[in-house]
This record gives sequence, C-alpha cells and structure tokens, in this order.
Amino acid sequence: MSDNKYIDREKSWLAFNARVLQEAGDDAVPLLDRLRFLGIFSNNLDEFFRVRFAAIRRLSLSGISGEKVLGGVSAEQLLKEITQIVIQQQSESLRILSIIEKKLEAENIFMVNENEIAGEHENFIKDFFIQMVSPALVTIILNDLAEFPLLKDTSGYLAVKLVMKPIPSKKSLLNIVKPKKEVTYAVIEIPKTLNRFVVLPAKDDKNYIIFIDDVIRHNLHSIFNIFDYESISAHMIKITRDAQLEIDSDLSKSMMEKIATSVKDRRIGEPVRFVYDQQIGKDTLKFFLLKMHIHESDSIIPGGRYHNRRDYMNFPNLGRFDLLYKTNEPLPVCDLSLEGSMLEKISKKDYLVNAPYQSFSYLIKFLREAALDPKVTTIKITLYRLAKNSQIISSLINAAKNGKKVTVQIELQARFDEASNIYYAEQMQTEGINLIFGIKGLKVHSKICVIERIQDGKLKRYGLVSTGNFNESTAKVYTDVTLFTSHEQILKDVNKVFDFFDVNFRVYRYKHLIVSPHYTRSRLYKLIDREILHANLGYEAFIKLKMNSLSDFDMIDKLYDASRAGVKIQLQIRGICSLIPGVAGMSENIEAISIVDNYLEHVRVSIFANKGEPDVFISSADFMTRNLDGRVEVTCPIYDADIKNELIDVFNIGWKGNVKARYHSEKLDNKYRVRGQNPVFRAQLETYNYYQKKNVVSNQDNPITQSTNPQTT
Repeated sequence: MSDNKYIDREKSWLAFNARVLQEAGDDAVPLLDRLRFLGIFSNNLDEFFRVRFAAIRRLSLSGISGEKVLGGVSAEQLLKEITQIVIQQQSESLRILSIIEKKLEAENIFMVNENEIAGEHENFIKDFFIQMVSPALVTIILNDLAEFPLLKDTSGYLAVKLVMKPIPSKKSLLNIVKPKKEVTYAVIEIPKTLNRFVVLPAKDDKNYIIFIDDVIRHNLHSIFNIFDYESISAHMIKITRDAQLEIDSDLSKSMMEKIATSVKDRRIGEPVRFVYDQQIGKDTLKFFLLKMHIHESDSIIPGGRYHNRRDYMNFPNLGRFDLLYKTNEPLPVCDLSLEGSMLEKISKKDYLVNAPYQSFSYLIKFLREAALDPKVTTIKITLYRLAKNSQIISSLINAAKNGKKVTVQIELQARFDEASNIYYAEQMQTEGINLIFGIKGLKVHSKICVIERIQDGKLKRYGLVSTGNFNESTAKVYTDVTLFTSHEQILKDVNKVFDFFDVNFRVYRYKHLIVSPHYTRSRLYKLIDREILHANLGYEAFIKLKMNSLSDFDMIDKLYDASRAGVKIQLQIRGICSLIPGVAGMSENIEAISIVDNYLEHVRVSIFANKGEPDVFISSADFMTRNLDGRVEVTCPIYDADIKNELIDVFNIGWKGNVKARYHSEKLDNKYRVRGQNPVFRAQLETYNYYQKKNVVSNQDNPITQSTNPQTT
C-alpha cells in the first residue's frame, strides 16, 4: 500500500467504466445486453474525453502544472496515463466484442461486412443504399479545399483514399520514368438519421446484420464513379472535441441566446481525442492528422474497424428476448393508487417511490392532478434533464392553461441537454409559464417541486423531493427515490429555495432541508462529528452512504477522522471513489463497494446511527466539491418511520450484494466481492423482490402495465 491518501478521480472514473466493460465481458449477462454494455462503455468514454480529459488538457496547455488540484501528478503526466489506460480498455473492448460476435453466430445471428455479402442480399443492399443511404450521405473531396471541413465529434467518418490511374507521359511511354500516381482523399460522414445496423432478410432461420459503414464501403464505386481510379480504400475515423461552454458576457443577450450560441460553438471545440482504424494506411493517417491539426499532446487512439460503438446501445433485438434481461413490471406503492386522489393520500402521510422498482407514473399523476384541481393555485418545480416528448412539460403547460401560476427553474447548462432544455423553455414561455434560468456561477441540480392549494380557506402545500431527474425515460433505467409529502415545515423550506432563485443575494436559513452551496458541507461535518462523539462515548456509531461519486478531499478526510474514532462506515459508491478504504490508521473501519448491474445505481441516501435512532436523508448531491460548494442541491430528512426503515432495508440489501458488487481499492482492479459460502445474492433483483413481498396484500389494488427495459449507463 502506498502513502497516498486519495485516488485520482479521473483514474477512478476510468475504473468505473471498466466495471461497465466487465458487464460486457460477463458470460452470465444475456448476449444482447452485453452488446449494449459495450455501447454504454463507449458512450461513457466519449463524454469523459469531451469533459474531463478536455479540462485537464486545458490545464496542461495553460502551462500550469495542476499538481495541487490533481493529487500530486502534473496535468501533462495525467493525460499520458489516461491515454495508456484507454488504449488498454479499447483493446479489451475489441477482444470482448470478438467473443460476443462468435457467440451471436452460435445463436444464428451473423454480422457481415462488405466482403461477406451473400448473393441473395446483393439486390436488397443495392436498393437500400440507393433509397435510404445515398440521399443522406455527405461526401467531401479534400485535396483542393482551402480549409479542411469541420468534423463533428458526435459523428463517425470514413477516411477515403483513391489512388488514381496514372496519366501517361512521353517519358513514361518510353519507359524512362514510371507514371506518377496521384492520390485523392475524401471523407464520408456516416448518416446519423439512419440506424447504424441494417437487418438483412433472414434465410434458413439465420439472421444477418450489416453496418451502414459497410453498406457504404460496398458502394464506394457508385459514390466515386466519376473518378478514374485504380484502387480505393475507406477506414473509419472519429474525433472528440472539448465540450466546454464559453458563455457570452453580452448583457444585451438573454441567457437562452447565450447558451444556444455556446452550444453551436461547441462543435468547433478543440480536438482532444482522435480514434482511427489501425488498418489505415500511414500516409492517409498522416494526411488527416496534419489537416486536422492534431498533435502528439492530443489522445491518439488506435482502434478497430468500427468506432462510435455507443450505437450498440440500439442494436436490433431481432425478437430474441431470450437474449435480453427479463423485464420486470414496476410495482405499485402500498396504499397509493393511481386511480384515486394522490393529494388526498399525501395529506395524511408521506410516501416514497423507488423507481424503476416502483412506477414513475406516480409523479406524472401528481402533476396532472395538480394541473386539473381547481383548488391548486401554484406549482413550482426545478428541471434538469427531461425526456423526449416529456409528460412533465405537458402537465405543466396543462396547469398553466388551467390558470395555475406555474414557475419552472430550468437549468440551461445541464451538460449535453442544453439544446433540449432551450427547446422546452421556449415552449413553456409561449404558454405563459414563469421561467427562472438559474443563478450566476451556480448550476441548479436540486430535484424539488411544491404546489399550493387552498383548502377550507387556508393555504396547504404538497410537494416532492427526489434524488433523480423528473424524466420518465431515465426513470426506467436509473434507480432513484422520490419523497411525496405535505410536511408543512419541509415544504416551507422548499419554498425558500425558490425564493433564493429569485433573490439570490440573500442567504436563507432552513430548518429542515440541507441546501448547497451554503449549508451542505458544514451540516454533513456536524453529522459526522456527532458519530465521532458517540463512538468516543462508547455508543454504536456508524455511517452508511450511497451515492454516485465521492471525490471531495476534505469530506474524505472527515470520513477518515470518523474511521480513526471507530465509526463503522459502509460506502456504496457506483462511480468515482477517491477514498482509499481499509488502510490501517486511516480507514480501517471503512468498506466501499460499487454495484454495476442492469439498472444504473443513482440513489443518494445517507444514514447516521444517532445512538440507535437513525437519521436518514435523501439528496440530489454527491460528495463532490461541485455538489457541496458549486451547485444548488437539496438534501431532505426522512421523518416517516416506515419510509426511514424502508431506505435502511434497501441500503442493507445493496450491501449484501455478492454478484454485481466490486470492491473499491487503491489498485483500481475492480475485484468482485468474495461470495465464500454465502448464497447468491443479486442486490437489484433482491430489491425488486423486497418491494414485491411488501406489496403482497395491496398489489391487486393498483395494476400497473408499464414495463421497464433495464440497462446500465
């Protein structure tokens, strides 16, 4: 064990993505889901380079070493180390893909390339190319262009080399010199408007799939038939660009205008990664690197024949549901019907929805009821990431049309969702909804909603606090909990958060909620200090934390202090974990695991022993510096005894997991939790079983037909 106190966050994130890759390589995972995990791995890596790698590269180019913020390593050295790790992971992903393709063949599913097309598929592919692919192609001849075209980092390209037939000269005819062969380079953008995978007609119970890339390769002669060439080749390349948004300071522009302009400018961001087919000719590779101004300081990754493997997330299932995880219908919440009035139920007690184990439809029902209820006067909600064709938005517009005063805080800087959020913001603005665009220097990441209703002449509030986005699409995949409550004091605090959005030069005081950026860090320190005190006094002291990421060094130091005092700490950290558990004299009382399975573990829950009367909180915040100090986040206490016990039960179920749980360690080796003599215990499946058993009595009262299609992201 080294003397390090922390694990580099970038390397820890790459270790998380390696866990996703482990799922792709796991024989126990259904075959088509293994392909989807490969797609998720690739998509995650794209975002990593666009954001984290790009940020370190900017630091390196600025001439600043960055050792203080990067845990003792220079930015330049870290870039090199990241590139080496990624090259190894890419190699492993190609090995796994080769194995999966062989197993698919055993299931009569064949991936064919342009050299393997059967005669009976020729006409189909020719017609498909003429009707569908050719009209969508963008093909650019590069040699004579004054300026190299901008290649987008969300697209894949074929780098084409045409060796022209020589034009005979007098000297060549006399065999004095060999005729000169001119080379023409071109680039073809692979259409994003079409599914990357083309399903060919089945024959003899065998299914055949071909990449659009190979359909294009097969028809290169058709694309370039006006050229007199003797040979032609096409190899895939992919560029990743810095996704940093540069926000215009022009006071005459609205925030929506500034963000929209910045999103457009993102497409011309500096290249940070170039991936290429390692079979490409050296001269072709050199031509593209030179023309695209890609240098050795950038991450240049040799890869396989196909890139943009995130498209495997949409690999056709061919009706082979036997090669996919079994989908589980989301369960009802005990005593909470989608047919009756939710507000009436919530007025009597709190309810918790744990999606996707339970139905996200409760949240839609809550908003739709509020939109129609004549007694509801006001709805306030924060929005961060939204589904395509969002039912949340339609419910809010419905409320506005019914005369409710609707206020929406929408985060225009939600990374990679900026354009979508601008679209929805414009739609809501048109319908008369009051929009708040956040606070300068702070992203609003909290997930809160409050409605006001006049009952018996008095104001009554109802609301919700969630750990996840109000997004019905991701709710099928992400595990998140949402508290529905009419607790007067909690909702007064929620209302104060909306007041802070309006008047953000004031620091509001909250009696129940813990709100970033002003209070989260200090309040969490106090909760940890209380456990330290109780441990010193001889009481049982423990801390149980479940979140996405733990990377704030000061918070980690605080947990080390608690460990040294004898506080038992259990961490379920799905992604980045910069804390090193199990080190004598520093963290011997800390255990840390990561669960990567068919759902994305996204819940944030904190449990503190408190001398046998546990305090339980749900939150939108991870223990990252940005969440503690640089965003508006909301952590909410759980007061209902049943819900408190439920969250403790679910945490403990996760902790018992011995199928998909890996240990966090300084070695970043992703070792699976040792099962020993213990029976197989798959945490996500057991969580579903827990809710199923909980609802045995009331299950028939609330039939739900929506189904989930679990994946991991």
